[in-house]
Amino acid sequence: MTATHDVTNQSPPFEDVNLFSSDAVLRDAVRRENADDACGLEAFGAIAGSKASFTAGRLANENPPRLKTHDRQGRRIDVVEFHPAYHALMQASAAERLHFGTWIESSGASNAERHANASRAARFYMAAQMEAGHCCPITMTNAAVPTLALQPELAATWLPRIKVAGYDERFLPSDKKRAVTFGMGMTEKQGGTDVRANTTRAVPAGPGGPGSEYILTGHKWFMSAPMSDAFLVLAQAPGGLSCFLLPRFLPDGTVNKLVLQRLKDKLGNHSNASS
Repeated sequence: MTATHDVTNQSPPFEDVNLFSSDAVLRDAVRRENADDACGLEAFGAIAGSKASFTAGRLANENPPRLKTHDRQGRRIDVVEFHPAYHALMQASAAERLHFGTWIESSGASNAERHANASRAARFYMAAQMEAGHCCPITMTNAAVPTLALQPELAATWLPRIKVAGYDERFLPSDKKRAVTFGMGMTEKQGGTDVRANTTRAVPAGPGGPGSEYILTGHKWFMSAPMSDAFLVLAQAPGGLSCFLLPRFLPDGTVNKLVLQRLKDKLGNHSNASS
């Protein structure tokens, strides 16, 4: 077989590019916001723009997650299996503390808060170029922190598990894992974005009130990142719509009854599971 032509009008492969040092606009924005952690940002820019990271992004999207509702013996398990490339991407972003980094440096001072937000934003911007789908649970975990902080007893249990610079893919109770991630369950078929139309009910398992245990019964049209260790879920409580923490495992170590009917067949975001 002989060559028919030379490829002369195509750009070279976009790989092994430092996504920070090669981006003048990003560097200027970081400098303007006084978050010029140049060494750390440049180091992550090299990771996010590496051939290995882009290959992982491609593999994670070419091999989307699969729902396993039952095991080989017919027992209900409701777990989602991911390609190893997806877990590698999660580890890369979690190592940069993107799942909680907004909240670690601020101590009430506005300058510290601004620095923390700008520094994380720059890293997240590069992580999204590395691969966008895995950014969903990374973002939801970061967003869950201030909500958990409103309930001190929940914060005492969950925030130390979130604020770990790492990722643990294992399907285990959260107290047996190195780190945890959070998902969310908000919308329902009959209401869509109008969450006031939710019909999922929350019944007190005891006296009720903030921080108490409730039993949730209902459905969700969109359960983001269903292999997360816990979820923020909206449900109708006796006093109206409220937000609840739904752990994947119950305190006694048994799996919570979270039944996954199917994974969404999406136009994009293939690497990340939505159920």
